[in-house]
Amino acid sequence: MGELGTQRHQARERALEILYEATIKERPVAQIIQNLALAPDPYTVAIVLACEKHRPHAEEVIVRHLEDWTLERLALIDRLILTMAIGELLLDDPPPTAVVLDEAVELAKVYSTDGSASFVNGVLAACVDDLK
Repeated sequence: MGELGTQRHQARERALEILYEATIKERPVAQIIQNLALAPDPYTVAIVLACEKHRPHAEEVIVRHLEDWTLERLALIDRLILTMAIGELLLDDPPPTAVVLDEAVELAKVYSTDGSASFVNGVLAACVDDLK
C-alpha cells in the first residue's frame, strides 16, 4: 500500500471511530469533531460528513439488500461500516469502488465479528449497482 493508501486507510479508521462515538453518545458528528483535542485529517472529515449527509439514502439502499434482516438488527459496527462506505462512494471525487469495498471489508475484519467481512462485502457489492 502506498503512502496515500496508508493515509486513507488511517482516515477511514478514524472516521469509523468518530461515527461510532457520535452514535453511542447520540450527538451530531460535527459536535464530536469540534470537541476533539486534535483535528482529524481532512479526508476523515470528508468521509464523516458524507456519511452523515447521505445516511438516509445509504440506509435505504442497504435495507433493500438485507435478506430477512432489518437495519436495527445489524451490529452497530457493521451498519456504520456499510453507511460509511456508501457515503465515501457518494463523494464528489470518490476513490475506485473496489478500493472502498476492500477497505470496508478490512475494517469489518478488524473491528467486527468473524462473519462480518463476508457480510459487509456481499451487502456492499449488491448496493453498488443501486448507487450508479
